[in-house]
Amino acid sequence: MPRLSEVIAALDALWPPSRAEQWDAVGTVCGDPDAEVARVLFAVDPVQEVVDEAVELGADLLVTHHPLYLRGTTTVSAGTFKGRAVHTLIKNDIALHVAHTNADTADPGVSDALAGALDLRITGPLVPDPTDPQGRRGLGRICELDHPETLREFAARAAARLPRTAQGIRVAGDPDMTVRTAAVSGGSGDSLFAQVRAAGVDVFLTADLRHHPASEAREQSPLALVDAAHWATEWPWCEQAAAQLDAVSERHGWGLRTHVSRTVTDPWTAHAPSATSPTTPGAPN
Repeated sequence: MPRLSEVIAALDALWPPSRAEQWDAVGTVCGDPDAEVARVLFAVDPVQEVVDEAVELGADLLVTHHPLYLRGTTTVSAGTFKGRAVHTLIKNDIALHVAHTNADTADPGVSDALAGALDLRITGPLVPDPTDPQGRRGLGRICELDHPETLREFAARAAARLPRTAQGIRVAGDPDMTVRTAAVSGGSGDSLFAQVRAAGVDVFLTADLRHHPASEAREQSPLALVDAAHWATEWPWCEQAAAQLDAVSERHGWGLRTHVSRTVTDPWTAHAPSATSPTTPGAPN
């Protein structure tokens, strides 16, 4: 079996920490470099439920997309929920490693996995990485559909292919408009509207779209918007990442056993459709 340091070196080769944004917190959070690794669990969020899942699974390493301590900390006290996660991991000899924005822009990266989940054909990155001479790395992906479909059908495709969440899929645009091209970006994407408009695509699928950026984007162009849950747009990366580590393990003869968490860690737990409108008597002002 490989040591943790060997597995981490392989993960860093897949998603170099140097390619993470300066504000990000990627890399190994806890773990003994000399410890042996046999079982690895991939997940989006390092929350307690996922940590407990890693314990039950008997994992030696938990790899998550989201950082545990993005803003830094001065304590790992078990009296805090993040500290309790760290204590649980260390007590059970489980390492934690994070690949965040360095996985977003990788080739393949988070948005490749999202496009793959929707069976979209990728033509290039939405925001190319200027350090990549091949022009494959970068943030988001520009895609083509195999055949035209309506926005209604495209949204239904997203609803059917992405993991189910309480939010479901929100759509902005004429449901009957024709969609031939799309931009996708896993996670929060409303900072990319200028690049999406420049790409000239028909629809932008991402997550966490806020009122004002979305409203302004709709006023500026006929671009349609499809807003899925943040967790749902990034979960496909876990399966892709596990497959990548499987390939490394096979090359080295490590015999690693990789697993993907199916635990839904999207924070929203229920959805109640609106029952009134501003013109309905008794509706709130």
